[in-house]
Amino acid sequence: MKTKVITSVALVFGLALTTAHAADLTLAETKAIAEEGFIYGLPIVMNYGVMYEYAVDKNSSQFKAPFNKLYNMRRVATPEDTAVVTPNSDTPYSLGFIDLRAEPIVISVPAMERSRYYSVQLCDGNTFNYGYIGTRATGPEAGDYMVAGPDWKGETPPGIKKVFMSSTQFSIVIFRTQLFNPTDMPNVIKIQNGYKTQPLSAFLKQPAPSVAPVINFPKINKELAKTGFFDYLAFQLQFAPAGPEEKAIRQKLARLGVEAGKPFDFKALSSEQKAALLEGMKAGEAKVKQTLDTLGKNINGWIVSDPDGDRAFFNGNWPKRAAAAMAGIYGNDSAEATYPLTKTLPDGEPLDGSKHNYTLSFQAGQLPPVNAFWSVTMYDGKSQLLIKNPINRYLVNSPMVPNMKKNADGSLTLYIQKDSPGKDKESNWLPAPNDLIYLVMRLYWPKTEPPSILPPGEGTWKPPGIVRVK
Repeated sequence: MKTKVITSVALVFGLALTTAHAADLTLAETKAIAEEGFIYGLPIVMNYGVMYEYAVDKNSSQFKAPFNKLYNMRRVATPEDTAVVTPNSDTPYSLGFIDLRAEPIVISVPAMERSRYYSVQLCDGNTFNYGYIGTRATGPEAGDYMVAGPDWKGETPPGIKKVFMSSTQFSIVIFRTQLFNPTDMPNVIKIQNGYKTQPLSAFLKQPAPSVAPVINFPKINKELAKTGFFDYLAFQLQFAPAGPEEKAIRQKLARLGVEAGKPFDFKALSSEQKAALLEGMKAGEAKVKQTLDTLGKNINGWIVSDPDGDRAFFNGNWPKRAAAAMAGIYGNDSAEATYPLTKTLPDGEPLDGSKHNYTLSFQAGQLPPVNAFWSVTMYDGKSQLLIKNPINRYLVNSPMVPNMKKNADGSLTLYIQKDSPGKDKESNWLPAPNDLIYLVMRLYWPKTEPPSILPPGEGTWKPPGIVRVK
């Protein structure tokens, strides 16, 4: 039997291209559709770029594992990790992309000790978080869960605890396992070895169905994504059936010649239309950045936001979805984790470790309210990477609190500075760069009853402001 090949729209030449539609558009219409299409398509194209590097291009320095296999990060992040900004040193990752075209995939998790938090985030090609497995969502028990693509229909197979439906044929699966401290890594590795992804047929010990068509994935990098943006969007749309809220924008894109699985040729446009399209994309990018600036609420200098969720959460709000991806693709739902961020004092003055020492104090009974754990991680304010320091401490988290010194009134003060505050205070020291400072607070499984940070920006618990030492 011949293998059918789905060919990259970016590599198809000599075909009757679908840009004939664009000739019927005015320049104003071309610009407007390009602007809206860019905003709609940005997370989809960004996700494709990650998928290509992580699961397709085996020569990429970022390659993790082929489709339907898991990659386990078996160490804590350090300043040597420079590929991703604001790396997380709380929860070593296990991750992989899954291909749901031929059949569903089964995710198996081992039993987890009740004191250790973990989560499995399911995020599809639309960057919708369509489900969670883990401490908060499903409990600490072992279990087998099925992930199915948009075309799957059927009854829940025997042995499967729950079925999750992806809106696209490809999806990323992100495991986060709590690390208590650097010496705890061997325990995390044992847990990671218990995580598993496999086709449903293998799980049921049945014959596998026919394999899905081979795909010739188009090469992508940051520059190609700019020049061939609508090529990549059209390519990805063939794996993403339109939801009710997508039909209007898909119809507009079709008028421009951007249709699921069909080649789009920018070169076939007139010079005036090329200019209008590029102008529209530029306007779209500006709108996304503008939306990003309004995503969160400033509380005592910390930006607290609620940018990520499922299809119903976004409900066709494409600027919000694009801004969330631009802020940090694959962000968690706020119910799973909420992330206050700051680079400033409450009055807006930038935090700078080369000029000042700072403190962050939690009053007695006012530590971040979580069901799992919280942390405060220090990053270089310019690069947003972890910083080298004499004690190799990149964060302070709740498991460390019992070994930290409390004040006479029961409050807890963290010393944020580049030099040691002295041996008597070093247990509470969060080393800072000799430069600008960027702090990220992470609240895993935040409490819902007061005091709570939820809903983000409106909750009864407020992160305390950083104080400059006089």
